Amino acid sequence: MADAPASARQLLDFYLEAGADALIGEEPVDRFAEPAPVSRTVPAAPAPSKPDRVPLVPAAAPAPAAPDAAATEAREAARSARTLDELRAILERFDGCALKATASRLVFSDGNPDARVMLVGEAPGRDEDIEGVPFVGRSGKLLDLMLAAVGLDRSSVYIANVVPWRPPGNRTPTPQETQICLPFITRQIELADPDILVCLGGPSAQTLLGQSGITKIRGRWFNYTTGTREIRAMPTFHPAFLLRSPLQKRFAWRDFLAIKKALGG
Repeated sequence: MADAPASARQLLDFYLEAGADALIGEEPVDRFAEPAPVSRTVPAAPAPSKPDRVPLVPAAAPAPAAPDAAATEAREAARSARTLDELRAILERFDGCALKATASRLVFSDGNPDARVMLVGEAPGRDEDIEGVPFVGRSGKLLDLMLAAVGLDRSSVYIANVVPWRPPGNRTPTPQETQICLPFITRQIELADPDILVCLGGPSAQTLLGQSGITKIRGRWFNYTTGTREIRAMPTFHPAFLLRSPLQKRFAWRDFLAIKKALGG
């Protein structure tokens, strides 16, 4: 029984990672309890007046924009941003992605926007949604260690995600959600203008580079075109994957050494 607290903690951690981070109610409810008897000493309240007739079907809420229309709106909005601050403000006002309604806050970026290296993941998780900063949970701590191993830290890199809002329960963003958010991350890369782009995980590499199969493409250099210049880009494993598959860390280590060499370090 000595391991019971540790097992319980591991179970709670599992629930948190799965997105079960909210209680249904403050107090437990016994659904099998007999209803409390009604006191006969209290006089009955007068019958309420008959309310106006209420339609059985409530008025429908305004339908969200169709994915194609939302993607077009996103492209126009992103194109109008002249600075990263303007882009962030535009995203704060943008309502074309349904994920905004379920997320706690926008997770735009972290680090130094003037850095030579930009890292892009897929989407925020629970901890990122709470703090509004990318990569602050367990995978973020591992990313910090990976950066430190090659002489980098958050003051010398710029970090963002393809999708800036947390999907409910940490699920994978749908293709439609990704396409709606794509103009914003491409504009973010263009405005940050790094020398090296690092795609953290297969979804980021697929979205930004059009390359699939992270185990095959990791560690290889590709060209990412912003429209005004080409940026050297490398896919590597996402830190969350490395937490689940620690034996793959040696390959990510090689990738980060190659990034350090490309920086001239």
